[in-house]
Amino acid sequence: MPMELDKLDRRLLAILQKDARRPAELMGADVGLSASAVQRRIVRMREEGVITAEVALVDPKQAGRPLTMIVDVEVERERPELLASLKQWIAAEPCIQEAWYVTGAGDYVLIVAARDVDDFEALMQRFVADNPNVRRFQTRVALSTLKRGMFVPMDLSP
Repeated sequence: MPMELDKLDRRLLAILQKDARRPAELMGADVGLSASAVQRRIVRMREEGVITAEVALVDPKQAGRPLTMIVDVEVERERPELLASLKQWIAAEPCIQEAWYVTGAGDYVLIVAARDVDDFEALMQRFVADNPNVRRFQTRVALSTLKRGMFVPMDLSP
């Protein structure tokens, strides 16, 4: 069952999503709590699985992965063991930044960060060779990034 989040929890989550390194003293001043109360709430949200990770966001271009590809994947059969194998492969592949199991024409949508077209082609050759359940895939090239992030909007109303 999801943890109940009050208004202060939501305000802290909004702050943390913008800057996870912000000191508890400053967050407390922003929301009207002591630093120790802020820390207790953050620890509780980590333990309850509301906060799943605190990571650095890296610019793909600066890290040598300037090419973003959006890949729609269609599978041959939706047998549980084949899907489980495909999901494990996707989860283990570091070039795949995001993956969704979706409704519609395809079965999965993947966001891939690649060095160049050759790098992407090699990945997709391995993808098809290692996953015989893949019927086809269609790729779109992102020409520019308008917005990138993992910010989850917080309802701050009472």
